[in-house]
Amino acid sequence: MTSISSFSITQVPLLNLLQDIKSGKIQVADFQRSWCWDEERITRLIASVSLGFPVGAIMLVEQDNSDVKFKPRLVEDLEHPPVPTALILDGLQRLTTLFMSLLSDQPVQIDRGKRYPPEKHWYYIKIAEALKYPPNKRHEAIMGFSVDEALYRDGEILVDSQTREIEADLSLFPLFQVFNFPEWRSHYCKSWQDNPQKLAMIDEFEATVIKNFEQYQMGVFFLSAELPKESIYYIFEENNKRHSQATEFDWLTASFAAKGFDLRSDWIAREKRLNSHPVLRQLRSMDFLQAIALMANYTQRAQVPSPGSHPQELAKVARSRDVLRLELAEYQQWAEPLSVAFEQMARFLNNQAIYEPNDLPYPMQLVVMAPLFTILGEQVKLNWVYQRLKQWFYCAIVSGSYSRLREAVATKDLLEVAEWINGGEVPSIVREAHLSAEQLQSIVNAGSPIYRTLTAFLRCDVALDFVTAEPIPRSLRSDQKIENHHIFPQQWCKQQGIPPSRYNSIVNRTPLTA
Repeated sequence: MTSISSFSITQVPLLNLLQDIKSGKIQVADFQRSWCWDEERITRLIASVSLGFPVGAIMLVEQDNSDVKFKPRLVEDLEHPPVPTALILDGLQRLTTLFMSLLSDQPVQIDRGKRYPPEKHWYYIKIAEALKYPPNKRHEAIMGFSVDEALYRDGEILVDSQTREIEADLSLFPLFQVFNFPEWRSHYCKSWQDNPQKLAMIDEFEATVIKNFEQYQMGVFFLSAELPKESIYYIFEENNKRHSQATEFDWLTASFAAKGFDLRSDWIAREKRLNSHPVLRQLRSMDFLQAIALMANYTQRAQVPSPGSHPQELAKVARSRDVLRLELAEYQQWAEPLSVAFEQMARFLNNQAIYEPNDLPYPMQLVVMAPLFTILGEQVKLNWVYQRLKQWFYCAIVSGSYSRLREAVATKDLLEVAEWINGGEVPSIVREAHLSAEQLQSIVNAGSPIYRTLTAFLRCDVALDFVTAEPIPRSLRSDQKIENHHIFPQQWCKQQGIPPSRYNSIVNRTPLTA
């Protein structure tokens, strides 16, 4: 059996990697966020390389002949950047730190904590200390100072970033000259030509420190250009669990940008439009992408079902990897129809006296309802269709199915409700829905889905305020709010020996306008 590997691994000279970053052959995928390390992590990384110690392998994804393209971003600005041959997938912080401190002509940006703004530092090695300190103290021989300040002794400037004479005088080696050591060494030797001790020290420094930089090799995983986008995301996620803030939306943004489409700007415009409906104000970009992926998947599989496939296999609610399979053409095909469907759905929810995101029993139902409204089209306007949608909506809440296995339930509901409205069988979630007196008695949490649903029911049916006997408005003004109070007071219930599980249940609660 032939083994097919999705990656290769090799040792690459550090200088080659840094030169490829400088030339733009190696770039960063745009979904990766900017980085900023603290000084200790930077000095410890540099120290490890100076000792020839391993600092972990990095991972690159090849871009030559790849169908999976991401918008690239340069580590260092170039006037005419080339098309990259590889993108950094893991090891961005290490490579950027080493590039900025060792090869770039720019200082390194460091994180100084939440209380202080970032600062830019140049890094030096104290030559004598580097030779004297044991390996576990090497990082203490590495120093950084701000580009905005100089080092002083007795009121005199000791170091600035461009004065080689002072560097030589203090035996401070600038790390950004590490791959240009012979030139720097000649200036040093001129300064100390009459001091055999200093010349011997620089010889030892070159042999035991500089050579480690020059000969350093990094392990590099090269991911195959044939890997699908969702596999690349999975690998990235597994290798960056603690540090990555990149989301599926960021990945698709970078992927679509490589084809000339600005997903972020498109979503911002749609989000603003959908947020005009208060009930949709917590709709996330991932919710929208899930709805599009579900719609695209449903349409594709419904048109060309595989032989022997079960109807419930025709679509599935998109999880992370499914969303990452979205093609730009699919997004452009369904983004507007689903935006319209979300707006229709907002009006549907308002008719159920659900006006705010906190009133929604299960937000996942939004991801299903938008494709459902899109599939049904003009049928949604028919009263009997509207009533069936309403029946499904409440039965799904009562069943509690959306509190577990949400993706599987949503997939099943989309297929069965669409078929039901087009003459098929009653959906299983509608057939099996049941709300008993025992269930009602057990509901004590005002934030539970059924509690919120019953509160909306009362508003929808224009229930009377328990104290004022005035109708509770379906929609409250900003200066109004509804509070839930006990009908039989807690103290009285305690005196009668009624257990808390009974007097705190929804059966003994009523909404009052405050």
